[in-house]
Amino acid sequence: MTFINSAYHYYLSAYGNSATSRYDTHKKSELRSVCNNILKINKESPLYKIRNNRQVPTFLIDIKENARQIKNVVSSLSDNGEGLVNAFQRKVAVSSNEDIVSATYIGGHSEKDASENYDIEVRQLAAPQSNLGNFLDSRSLDFEPGDYSFDLNTTTNSYEFQYTVNPNDTNLSIQEKLSRLFNNSGVGLTAEVLTDEKGRSALKLTSKQTGLSENESSLFAINPKASVHSMDAMELLGIHHITSPAMNSSFIFDGVEHSTYSNTFTMNNVLELTLNGISPEDSPSQIGFKTNIDAVADNLTKLIDAYNHFIEIGERYSGGKQGDRLLRDLRGVSFSYRNDLESIGMMVNENGSISLDKDLLADTIDKKEIDGVFSVLDSFKNSLSSKANNVSIDPIQYVDKTIVTYKRPGQNFPSPYHSSLYSGMMLDHIC
Repeated sequence: MTFINSAYHYYLSAYGNSATSRYDTHKKSELRSVCNNILKINKESPLYKIRNNRQVPTFLIDIKENARQIKNVVSSLSDNGEGLVNAFQRKVAVSSNEDIVSATYIGGHSEKDASENYDIEVRQLAAPQSNLGNFLDSRSLDFEPGDYSFDLNTTTNSYEFQYTVNPNDTNLSIQEKLSRLFNNSGVGLTAEVLTDEKGRSALKLTSKQTGLSENESSLFAINPKASVHSMDAMELLGIHHITSPAMNSSFIFDGVEHSTYSNTFTMNNVLELTLNGISPEDSPSQIGFKTNIDAVADNLTKLIDAYNHFIEIGERYSGGKQGDRLLRDLRGVSFSYRNDLESIGMMVNENGSISLDKDLLADTIDKKEIDGVFSVLDSFKNSLSSKANNVSIDPIQYVDKTIVTYKRPGQNFPSPYHSSLYSGMMLDHIC
């Protein structure tokens, strides 16, 4: 299980906290298209063995995730079937104090939507519920050895937890055991063990959700089973007591008081706001919009950054067949458009990465050569999107492998499970 464990550990540590976007959801027709493309590739794919290389799981995870990021950026620039000119000129919201509130423009292209400025004063952030247990001597064992259980009730589900106390356990090992139990169960809580200067430890539970509706008194509740041992153990742990209740946010937006369950929300179908801090008294933050050239540069930078990060992934694994082939394919995209890209301020470096010359971009746009600019960008975007789709559908093409036998051309059936070799990271069987 070594390869599988290392693969999932790497994924969780590198990408587990990555925010998802609305472009990570797809229609049935899109999913069907992906499935059909996988079947088509696998139908004629030869039988092969993957070489014993511990970089394979992380390499596949990296290229799949970066391909997804590029596809999401491209999708955001092609939203609602709009032309690329409109997409790159989408307005960019800006906050006067990012430490208090950050803003993203999600509206259309109405000049009215993007011409207004807004004031916002944050009075309270939405907060999760926390239950902090009792601090116990880390090296002692205050629990009677045996089996224990308790119920966890959330706003949507109920769960039963069971754990065992062994004679060689300590208070700390019991708390750490329960912490792992909560974190691995996927019940919407995070658990951690805190220690103090006296050598004592306590288990802290925090909800991932924030805010409370009017008919809710808590986001989660813990109740021991109706046995003396379970109730005594829960009194020792103390995790059934709420130490910090969930709270809704409170803020004044353009003179009107509002409250939300989360710190990230939309306003007027124009702005997506994220509250990050409390406003100083009588010092509201201002939400405005960048100029056209700044908006174009910001939206273009998103595409460049996604591409450059993919180049960095290829360079990280260079020196082997898999990294070198990925680099060749990625560099081929920027090199094939080098002259056109550099004419509008997208400078192609020797390693294939791209840097933006904002002054040259502004000069090109000021000369009313807008159609030429976006014609180049449209072609580059389409090529990059095609490459990202190809990488996402068949990342195993970049892995160093030994061909065992080729299939008979044109007389094969689809192999729907062939791709599970990489999609499931089941790499313990590699040779």
